Amino acid sequence: MLFEESAIIKEPVTETPEIVDPAIIDYRDQESIAPNRLSNRLRYQLPIILACSAICQMIGIIVILGDLVITSLASNSMLAAQAANLLSLLNYGRLRSFPGSRRLAFVLPAFVMPWLFTASFLLAMRPPYSVPLLVIGFASAAALAWVFMFLSRRAALEPMLLVPSPRVKNLLSELPGINHRLCRSPDEIIGRHTIVADLHEDLPADWEKAIAEAVLQRASVYHVKHVRESLSGRVKIDHMSENTFGTLGPNSLYFTLKAITERVIGLVGLILFLPIIAVACLAILIEDRGSPIFKQERIGYLGKPFTIIKLRTMRTAVPDKTREAAITKANDSRITKVGAFLRKTRIDELPQFWNMLRGELSLIGPRPEAAILSQWYSEALDFYAYRHVVKPGITGWAQVNQGHVADDASVARKLEYDFYYIKNFSFWLDIMILLRTIRVVLSGHGAR
Repeated sequence: MLFEESAIIKEPVTETPEIVDPAIIDYRDQESIAPNRLSNRLRYQLPIILACSAICQMIGIIVILGDLVITSLASNSMLAAQAANLLSLLNYGRLRSFPGSRRLAFVLPAFVMPWLFTASFLLAMRPPYSVPLLVIGFASAAALAWVFMFLSRRAALEPMLLVPSPRVKNLLSELPGINHRLCRSPDEIIGRHTIVADLHEDLPADWEKAIAEAVLQRASVYHVKHVRESLSGRVKIDHMSENTFGTLGPNSLYFTLKAITERVIGLVGLILFLPIIAVACLAILIEDRGSPIFKQERIGYLGKPFTIIKLRTMRTAVPDKTREAAITKANDSRITKVGAFLRKTRIDELPQFWNMLRGELSLIGPRPEAAILSQWYSEALDFYAYRHVVKPGITGWAQVNQGHVADDASVARKLEYDFYYIKNFSFWLDIMILLRTIRVVLSGHGAR
C-alpha cells in the first residue's frame, strides 16, 4: 500500500460527533461550500490574468525581437500560452472546491498539468514557437493568480449564519474552527448572507419564513449535511448517499477511461521502477533471508478477492491468518530496518503496478483491506460493502487526509472519507488526491 491503514473496529458507527484534527482542514477554505461565489470571483479574475499575461508576452516580443512584430513564432507562443493558462485557471477553480486544498499551495500544481499537455502538443506538432515567450506567459499568469489568491485569502470571510438545531450543534462540535455566528433570532438571517440550516428539521414557522425571505434576497442557504461534507471531506454513513449524478454508482464513462489509462500507467510504472524494486529486493535478502515479495489476499472491486503484491517489510514467520496478525500497529516489532525505510519512502508499494496492469488495482481509490479484516468490518459497519463499488487504489482520499489508522474511531472515519470519494468520484478529485499524495510522500505522513 502507499499507506498502511488496517485497524480494529468493534462497534458500528454512531451519531456521536467526532472532533476533527484542525491540521487536516484549512477553515479558510470554507468557501468550498459556495461554488457560485468561487465561480463569480474567478469570472472576474480570469480575464484580468489572461490579459496581463498577454501584455507581458508582448513586452517580451519587443525585448526579444526589438519591435512588436507578430510573427508566426510569436502568435503561436501567445496562443499556446493563453490556452494553457485558461485551462490552468479553470483547473484550479475546480480543484479548490475540495476541502483541504490549501489554496496558495495548489496554485502552481494546478498550472503544471495543462502546461505539460501544451508542451507535449508543441513538441509533437513542432510549429514555430519561442521558449522564452512561453516561460513569460506561464510565469506571469501563475504569479498573478497567486497574488489574487493571496489577497482573497487575506480578506476576512463573512461568517456563516447558523440556524440553531441539534444537527447544527453537532456540526460545531465536529468542526469548531469554522467562521460562524449562531443566530438567536430569525431577524438575524434576513439579507444576503451564507445561511446554514438543517433543512430536514421541522423548524418553527418564524424561522422557515425568515429563510424563505432570505432566499428572495439572494442569500445562499445550505443544508447542514452539505456543509459538513464540504468542509470535512467525509460522508456520514448513517444512510446511502447518492452521488452528484443522482445515482449510487460511479460515472461509468470516467470509470472506463480511468481503468484503461491506469493499465498503461501500470506498465510504464513497472518498467521505470524495476531497477529500484530489484535493489530493494537485494537489500531485503541481505538483511533477512526469505522471499523479498509479500503476497496477501485483499478484497477488491465488487467484493472480489485478489492477491496484492508488495515488497516484504516484516520478518518471515509462520503464516498467521488471525485478525490481529493482519493489523500493522504503530512501532510494530515485526518490521525490519530495511522494511521501515521501504515503508517510509513507499518503495514497498511499487510492485503494485503489476496489480494495476492486471486491472485489479487503481492508482487512486479506497485502499483494499485484507480479506479477514474486510469480513470483520462488513459485520461491524453498515454499508461497508458499498466501498467496493469502485476499484481499490494504491492511494486514496482517506490516506491523504488521515494517514494510518489504528483504533476503532479511525476506521469509522476512514470509511466516511471513502464514501466521500465515491460520492464525488471524478477526474478532478483524483488530481487533488494525486497532488496531495506527493506532499504526503515527501513529508512521511501516515507511514507505518
